[in-house]
Amino acid sequence: MTTGQDTVVIVHGLWVHGLVMELMRRRVARCGYRALTYSYPSMRLTLAENAERLVRYCRNLAAPRVNFVGHSLGGLIVLRMLERASAFTPGRVVLTGTPFGGSFTGRRLARLPGGRAALGRSMQRWLDPTQVPPATACDIGVIAGSMPVGIGRVVAPDLPAPSDGVISVEETRVPGMRDHIVLNVNHSGMLVSRAVARQICAFLRDGAFEHRNA
Repeated sequence: MTTGQDTVVIVHGLWVHGLVMELMRRRVARCGYRALTYSYPSMRLTLAENAERLVRYCRNLAAPRVNFVGHSLGGLIVLRMLERASAFTPGRVVLTGTPFGGSFTGRRLARLPGGRAALGRSMQRWLDPTQVPPATACDIGVIAGSMPVGIGRVVAPDLPAPSDGVISVEETRVPGMRDHIVLNVNHSGMLVSRAVARQICAFLRDGAFEHRNA
């Protein structure tokens, strides 16, 4: 059962601000959660620095349990943050379009003039294979997209299919995840998709996606 005490922190991806998650926040809130959007400097700080900022933010929420939704790079920030979560109890985690297994598109972009700068310090750090965090004990649900429309089709036209146009479905898989679902949506479209919001709420509530309604 969802209670009024359940808090959900929604974390955006690269190049944007928490305001882009507002529609998703409202839809999650309608499911009975105290839903909050969190903003962070995705370009300027490293993955570890942004994770530590998220820890401090969560410590100040005065919530008995904090669930998380992360989109793209935001999911990586959440995973890194969970290594440092000691002052609050993390709940369930939903990752949407998060490149846990690396980013084919990101590596291609890094080869272009100015590409590494465009990725920012957090994403650059993730592309270093030594930076993969250990598994977490939290229930993790992963939403991937299969609509191949996005910057990846320009930067990396040979991006392995299926993909959401930026991240391949295979790159979203997290060892030990509790559930995984693929929806007909592209990478940016996840932010405004009713289907994605519905599946987020299902996993936060039940620890599983509604595969029959996918």
